[in-house]
Amino acid sequence: MAKETTLAGGYHEGSVDVVLSVDDVARQAEELRSEIPESNLIALAGNEPFLSIRNLRAGYGNMEILHDFTLHVARAQSLCLIGPNGAGKSTILHSVYGFTRIYGGEITVGQGSDKRNITHLTSDRKLKEARVAYILQDKSVFPNMTVEENLLMGGYLLHSHAKAKAAAERVFDKYDRLAARRHHAAKVLSGGERRLLEISRALVMEPDVLLVDEPSIGLEPRFIDMVFEILHDLQHREGKTILMVEQNAKKGLEFADLGYVLVSGQLALAGKGDDLLQNANVSANGGAGRAASPSGRITMAPGTRTHSGGGGNTHPAPSGGNKPARLAAGAGRIGPHAARHRQPAAR
Repeated sequence: MAKETTLAGGYHEGSVDVVLSVDDVARQAEELRSEIPESNLIALAGNEPFLSIRNLRAGYGNMEILHDFTLHVARAQSLCLIGPNGAGKSTILHSVYGFTRIYGGEITVGQGSDKRNITHLTSDRKLKEARVAYILQDKSVFPNMTVEENLLMGGYLLHSHAKAKAAAERVFDKYDRLAARRHHAAKVLSGGERRLLEISRALVMEPDVLLVDEPSIGLEPRFIDMVFEILHDLQHREGKTILMVEQNAKKGLEFADLGYVLVSGQLALAGKGDDLLQNANVSANGGAGRAASPSGRITMAPGTRTHSGGGGNTHPAPSGGNKPARLAAGAGRIGPHAARHRQPAAR
């Protein structure tokens, strides 16, 4: 008898197939897991990574979400993380910034003699010393503070009001839209203006790395374009390294130099953003807000795994078995490192 499935609401819109058996989800995730040589990931970063994650195992409490995850991105390069809900995308950003429990692996920033292991630094030291800033999801402004006061909060680690004030003025010089509203309460700003304020507040500390968590979430289309134009300017004019999670997979891959597809805390596919958009194994359903087939699933070709080849192209690699490797969006994974803890999925 065919296994029953039930329909549930997807992320923002659409629907997904939810597999009822946790054991089946784990099995399908194992089928989808790819073995991507780290040398390929380094090559995608131009053989000069600036932000590197190696064999990271991380999660929350006793819940391990990321399983031996590796990532490399160069200075002034952008990388977008996509995948179904529960894949662990935001957990990667949380781990870089110090919001998770690290069980193993390392995170480094910099190159050559300036390379630094930041795995276990506190978040404030990562911001102040390693120059890594986190741009949170929607509604992270202080609504009753003015635009200027919100910017000054971004410089709280400067320990000098004069330095924070000077940094805020540099932001106002850059963005006339904020300057015109410097004395307005943040709660009266439009959605696009609030997102601009959130990005600008992170710039006060002059970071080298920006961790951007779902920049388009909750925005009207016209503001989405504005936000991605701002991020493009920060990358290409100011040399910022951008590691992004984006619920609009199509928009994220169009923007980013590189794309990584995650499934259940592991890397399933990596390549240049443009190549992933054209890859038959990845249907970037931007309207549904995830890398998915029209049914709401990431579906790999039957009997194949995929990995990034030389030069950033994506192509299939041999895999055991002949069954399609499919994982329902929003379902968690109980993998070999986490078998002791049957846990809810992390976004």
